[in-house]
Amino acid sequence: MAALHERLAADCIELGRFALCRLLLMNDANYPWFILVPDREGVEEIWQLDESDRLQLLQESCFLGERLAECFCADKMNVAALGNVVPQLHVHHVVRHRDDPAWPAPVWGRVPARPYSEAGLRHLRQKLRGCLGERVTWEPEPAAPV
Repeated sequence: MAALHERLAADCIELGRFALCRLLLMNDANYPWFILVPDREGVEEIWQLDESDRLQLLQESCFLGERLAECFCADKMNVAALGNVVPQLHVHHVVRHRDDPAWPAPVWGRVPARPYSEAGLRHLRQKLRGCLGERVTWEPEPAAPV
């Protein structure tokens, strides 16, 4: 498995895996914000993937975007691969609503990140399992504190 860039590891929660990509959740409850990271070492640009991986990334991205839009009643899906801060290829999928804190501007740097509570994260994981189903191999949920 390719190493995850330290910034992604620090800012995100690993939820599971598609056939090619890791599925991450940005730890910011202001927006349902997910990131696909292809499991390929040293890849910074989509064109650096071989053709079959490019197609797989596109399929996973389209599936994720469509399912998130439906499950979260998105007004708009923002899907982008920027890489200016984190060079490792990763594709953001941000569910946008007209009443979100940054609408209609981009989400980056608009309001301070609001980390998920344990209950909020548990609820989101359950919703995603219903939304994305068996296309994702899910990471085990952390045990609840006793």
